[in-house]
Amino acid sequence: MRVLHFLDTLGRGGAEMQALDVARNAARFGIEVTVVSGGGGALEDDFRNSGVELIKLKRRLPFDPILASQIRTIINKREIEIVHGYQPVDGLHLFAATLGMKNVRKVLSFQGFIQDRKNRSTAKFLIPRMDANIVVSRGLQNWLSKTDDLDTKTKFSVIYNGADPQRLAPTGRSLRVELNIDSTHKLVGMVANFYKDKRKDQLSIVKAMAITVAQFPDVHCVFAGGVEPGAEQKLEECKKFCRENSIDDRVHFLGSRTDVPDILNDLDIAIMSSFYEGLPVAVSEAMLVGNAMVVSDIEPHLEASQNGEFADVFETGNEQDLAEKLISLLKDDVRREDLASRAKRFAEENLSIDSHLRELKVLYSSLLSR
Repeated sequence: MRVLHFLDTLGRGGAEMQALDVARNAARFGIEVTVVSGGGGALEDDFRNSGVELIKLKRRLPFDPILASQIRTIINKREIEIVHGYQPVDGLHLFAATLGMKNVRKVLSFQGFIQDRKNRSTAKFLIPRMDANIVVSRGLQNWLSKTDDLDTKTKFSVIYNGADPQRLAPTGRSLRVELNIDSTHKLVGMVANFYKDKRKDQLSIVKAMAITVAQFPDVHCVFAGGVEPGAEQKLEECKKFCRENSIDDRVHFLGSRTDVPDILNDLDIAIMSSFYEGLPVAVSEAMLVGNAMVVSDIEPHLEASQNGEFADVFETGNEQDLAEKLISLLKDDVRREDLASRAKRFAEENLSIDSHLRELKVLYSSLLSR
């Protein structure tokens, strides 16, 4: 089957990472992928080296009819059977590009909550006009229905995000050496960007670290992730708290990194503290690497951890509860290692790129058989 995946940009976001893992592995499942982008980004070279064709175009307007026409030409030339977008702007251009093409099936993925009215209106228009809509968790499906007033019962399928274990293989670079952290000292951390909206909750982690360090003076915490324009104050608030509570030598803000596999492989505990999520690829990555995880109790995290069977769960925004969960795991090496190994087995079966592509191929096949 010949599938065109359209991405507005090739930045280092969750949707782009998911699309990259699909591109690298789709051929093993009989899916021939062409990736088209409306702009460049940090992952452009990765897509070019992924083994699939990358066609880079340029979006000049919020809705660019020239871009839609260019996509239509690509669809015709390569005899594309399915087009797949990852956000409303992708879906709108694919819808326009395929007008009148009755034999081309249209798929739109929803990776997370929708941030503004324009995209909600676009999504509401597109959902009934797609042949299939994919949502990455039941929790997100419920959120989009209740909060964004979208009809998530129309042609919707739940397909969990899945990470590629091969991409997560360590290179041998040591974060502990870089930060001069002794191998006997415990290391916890979170891989996530600082966003301007109320999405990630790094502040609860630094507050929990002040409590945790009182019992484990040698524990260190790292934050790996960039800072979205408008979120600079959130990062500064975290740094200020660390300085005022004398833990700034134990908490490290690494900024945007390209060595996430090495960072994850150095962690004793991975934390995912969020207010809202779809189903973060970072959770899949941490489980597949073999990290013990502590996650906030939002619905998608509960879904990914099977209601706490494969991760310890703390009350969202409650730094005391988070600190207690961290301290409990830091004290008990046996339980921490057991939690990590069970999570890894679960993720390999349910949150890997292979599990994602198996379900994606079933959906694609069902569309082509209609």
